[in-house]
Amino acid sequence: MEYYTACFFGHRKIDETEELKNNLYEIIEDLIVNENVDTFFFGNKSEFDDLCHKTVTELKEKHSYIKRIYVRSAFQHIPDWYEDSLLKHYEGTYFPEHMENAGRASYVERNQEMINRSFVWFTMMKTICHQDEETADGIYSIINLKAEPLLPIITQ
Repeated sequence: MEYYTACFFGHRKIDETEELKNNLYEIIEDLIVNENVDTFFFGNKSEFDDLCHKTVTELKEKHSYIKRIYVRSAFQHIPDWYEDSLLKHYEGTYFPEHMENAGRASYVERNQEMINRSFVWFTMMKTICHQDEETADGIYSIINLKAEPLLPIITQ
């Protein structure tokens, strides 16, 4: 059986509603159960990333085989104590090799790395362009980069 990856990135501040949390939970669980997604890449420094991490962590209680990977946008080399602290919340962490000189573009480069390695990616932005269409403010979009759209757009 072939397994797939997903990644998350979005706004630092979000309106975390019960509807959003429930929709996210249902969609991520469907990816795990029906689409063989077993690895989830995370960035940091956003409420959206935190909500997604909480959701995947909760689902890990039911699906113990899934993996949470923290993709660092800084600190190519980290001390053991820092890695140990990260591994309390993730099953792995890495710094993409091609990013060592990314500087201010490190977050963009990190997000691109996660997208390139993912079957599906989750993002939350005020305006999202998908297939040359611009959506209205407040759209939460889930887009599959490798094939036809896998999941519907989630609205709050």
